[in-house]
Amino acid sequence: MPLSRRALLTTTGAALLLGAAPPALARPRPTATTAIRQIPLQGAVNVRDLGGYATYDGKRVRYGLAHRGDHLARLTDADLTTLAGLGLGTVVDLRIPLEVGHDGADRLPAGVAPVARPVTDHGLFGQLMAAIGSRDPVRQEEMLGDGRAAAFMREVYRTFVTDPDNRAALAATLRDLADPRRGPLLLHCTSGKDRTGWTSWLLLTLLGVPETSAHADYLASNTFRAAYDARVREGLKQGGLMQNPDLIVPLQEVRTEYLDTALDQVRTSYGGLFRYVSVGLGLEPRELAALRERLVPEA
Repeated sequence: MPLSRRALLTTTGAALLLGAAPPALARPRPTATTAIRQIPLQGAVNVRDLGGYATYDGKRVRYGLAHRGDHLARLTDADLTTLAGLGLGTVVDLRIPLEVGHDGADRLPAGVAPVARPVTDHGLFGQLMAAIGSRDPVRQEEMLGDGRAAAFMREVYRTFVTDPDNRAALAATLRDLADPRRGPLLLHCTSGKDRTGWTSWLLLTLLGVPETSAHADYLASNTFRAAYDARVREGLKQGGLMQNPDLIVPLQEVRTEYLDTALDQVRTSYGGLFRYVSVGLGLEPRELAALRERLVPEA
């Protein structure tokens, strides 16, 4: 008799933590939402606490230890006070040097350790800058139109699985989250949605958070970024840089198809999530247990 979806997902979470190979993962679909604790800032729009999610065994992810966000280069002094109140020990920056050079280094409260840990965007930032900088609607259509922008995003997500440097960076970040000496940690990229989104989805899944909730957290970037991204598109149009700024919508959004692409690549490259984590990322069962022990309290 086949496993029910709930039994399948529960078995998967347990197997990942105990070191046994789980059954094949079903493709996730968001059907539930949870209250997401956003950290309101003036200079960033997608900073939030990854705590509060219920796990399959009736526990909840701790608040205040794992945070996700977009880049922190434009934080105000008031924002720094807010971040200081989180007691952060470490901020992991997943941006590549080109992005840091364009937007600037993070502004952080005193005493927070910055960690530069680039995860490649597969040339996304350069592609976007080239398209916008051309001011040529024909070239922009050729580069981004007719589904090409979304196809490029799918390739970006494949690199989270296939690129060895990306896998090493993701593994190091998960190890940092398991290390109590690090203190509360915030991880981010430029928009806080793709590299950060994949890492956060993976973290929540490893902690035993149901896939519907982990997926909802991933898609929530669209809500938190919507107003800001719309202003960016309007600015591009008003500034004469793009006649059709909607061409960049697939680059601004997170989509189920992008996450599905990464998960399909996990199956293709490793056969399933367990081998991606244990072989691709090189995380041992004791490290996964330490991650859960730190982030999911027993009572």
